[in-house]
Amino acid sequence: MSATKEKYKTARYGRLSREDGDKPESDSIVNQLYLMDDYCSRHPELEVVDDYTDDGFTGTNFDRPGFQRMLRDIEAEKIDCVIVKDLSRFGRDYIDMGYYLERWFPARGVRFIAVNDGVDSLNGPYDMLLPLKNVFNAQYARDISAKVRSAFKAKQRRGEFVGAFASYGYLKDPADHNHLIIDPVAAGTVLRIFEMAAKGIGQIRIAKQLNAEGIPCPSEYKRQMGERYTNGQRLESTRYWTYATIHRMLQNEMYLGSMVSARSVRPDMHSKARSADKSNWIVVPGTHEPIISRQLWDTVQAQISKNARPIDFAGNVSRFAGLLTCGDCGRAMCKTTWNSRVTYSCGSYHRYGSSVCSPHYIREDMLSSVILEDLNRVVAAVTDLRALAERNKASPAARQEGEKQRLQAALARIQRLKKSAYEDYRDKLLSREEFIRYKADYDRQERDITQQLKRACADSSNPILRQPWVDELVRAGRLTELDRATLVQTVKSVRVFADGHLEITYLFSADLRPLLEAHKP
Repeated sequence: MSATKEKYKTARYGRLSREDGDKPESDSIVNQLYLMDDYCSRHPELEVVDDYTDDGFTGTNFDRPGFQRMLRDIEAEKIDCVIVKDLSRFGRDYIDMGYYLERWFPARGVRFIAVNDGVDSLNGPYDMLLPLKNVFNAQYARDISAKVRSAFKAKQRRGEFVGAFASYGYLKDPADHNHLIIDPVAAGTVLRIFEMAAKGIGQIRIAKQLNAEGIPCPSEYKRQMGERYTNGQRLESTRYWTYATIHRMLQNEMYLGSMVSARSVRPDMHSKARSADKSNWIVVPGTHEPIISRQLWDTVQAQISKNARPIDFAGNVSRFAGLLTCGDCGRAMCKTTWNSRVTYSCGSYHRYGSSVCSPHYIREDMLSSVILEDLNRVVAAVTDLRALAERNKASPAARQEGEKQRLQAALARIQRLKKSAYEDYRDKLLSREEFIRYKADYDRQERDITQQLKRACADSSNPILRQPWVDELVRAGRLTELDRATLVQTVKSVRVFADGHLEITYLFSADLRPLLEAHKP
């Protein structure tokens, strides 16, 4: 940045995360903003436009709502200066920090200031120690992350509760957040569910009964209690009891008074949590007051085992399986056969009744007719279909050119990334271990793409007419029948709405796309 502007549209950014070892007293968002405000008051060219904060978000990645909003405002040219208390508030991953500070911000003319570290991009190139500071911040975050995980594991083995939200039926003890106490209202519902299941009442019937009585499901109950709880396993519009909710509850040993932990695992601080094998769960009995008795638990487990039956997937696969969803609630449509007539209806309505959604009924023959007609309309845009297909058959090299170009572009991209990784290693933005790991991954991708490219160049006998349904399309000029193979190759999803209209999203295969697009100039 060569010259000082009269005014800089400034963003004040603050971040705090206990997982990173931040000290809440000295590093609170309020204190960070206060320090930046004091700095701006002594630099009148800094005109604060907005504050961007992430309270409770780790600095080891940049997928934070406040930070991402700031980036969008920079792209929209609302911001041309970013100020933070210190580099650790900006982030703790030195690779991504190097990218933003040395590439992304300069490319957009953004001035960057870290008050306590004495960093101001207006003064010229960053201090030679800046990458080293970033490395120290990243290593500090790794050390703290390892210590936090170790402390959590020790608490789990002692039977202490370490989750953000207690299981439905329990509350965190106000006197000790690592201990659970019974929530009388929710616990009554839990006990009732187990008692109904023990009597042989099915899990869908239990859900229907609770929905009919207007009892809020666990996620909705937590929301009503003022908790910022989100359930990643449910659809956004689902605010009612479902089979899955009841099923998980009936298999949750927490209700026996046992603390169940480590049900998910995060290999390192950058990776996403994934479900752990049940054999690796940590179960400590007698840590809190049970809601149900052991006898009731055993009775319910016996009922669940008795009611379980194998499903003949091969014999039950509908031609539309995995493609049909309700346009309103988002649930999969349910297949019903009556007097040899196949119909589909909203899965939520079918299981839980009109209190959660409407029928959305549609006959399979009508559905097939509509999709077949629309698919034929789409391919009708191709002029002289037969001649085009024959041209592709007679000249396979031309037909394969698009695929070869795609693979060549992918290969060039991998080679650029590998070169960039080496440059980052040379510039000390990557450690030797990280560079070796990245290089091994890029080498593997390069080998795979090279093999695909060789096959694409060698294969001159792969006519597009190989697929029977495409053969019929070319021979007859239109499709006359819609089978499972055709649907899977052409349709990504079909949403059925209450008023009867359909929303079809197509997904043409790589073999068909050249046929549909080759007529374009």
